[in-house]
Amino acid sequence: MRASVAVSKMPMVKPRVLIADDHALIVEGFRSVLSSHFEIVGVVQEGHSLITEAVKLRPDLMLLDIGMPLLNGIDAARQVLQILPSTKVVFVTQQTDRRYVQAAFRAGASGYILKESAIAELVPALRQVLEGRFYITPLLRRNISDTALKSSVNPSELFADTLTVRQREVLQLVAEGKAAKEIAALLNISLKTVEYHKAGIMEALGVRSTAGLTRYAIEHGMITPHSVDK
Repeated sequence: MRASVAVSKMPMVKPRVLIADDHALIVEGFRSVLSSHFEIVGVVQEGHSLITEAVKLRPDLMLLDIGMPLLNGIDAARQVLQILPSTKVVFVTQQTDRRYVQAAFRAGASGYILKESAIAELVPALRQVLEGRFYITPLLRRNISDTALKSSVNPSELFADTLTVRQREVLQLVAEGKAAKEIAALLNISLKTVEYHKAGIMEALGVRSTAGLTRYAIEHGMITPHSVDK
């Protein structure tokens, strides 16, 4: 008579997720929805920290907002994906404007979810993205054609504008209402360098005022209107 052999099942490895959002209640909501299915490896509140933690933790997926302090989610995602191209990026945001959706996919995103429907969509959306497919919340999907989506993620369109990474960082901080001295401290550069970049940005964009820079940043999805300091 054969002795029965016990077969032990290996525990399933949960996909590792890094969350970036500056609203504590939103983050807690994400944790409660995702913790049973994913391993939350870290939470950050702004774009520069997202880059640092992503490089250190090397998550399978990043879940992030567009409007974040210091460096917006779209530019942060671009920089992370240059270093970690296999990491999946899903935006969870309040922004319904098509321009934000297109900017997110041009940056390399695989998913776009609205916060108002995130609780119901989050787990299936993240699973779909991890399987190598794209996901756009149904609330927006009907307004975006397959052709538009495919063209949005064409690698030839990435970094299409004329600004450098540093110029985009300076532009966001200027548009958020930060003073030149504050920008210099945040980016660890000299005041003279900040003014040099600002002048270069204005020349490249054909803009003559700080208000014009702010308008450009909003129109191109770098900041959201509520990000501007009053």
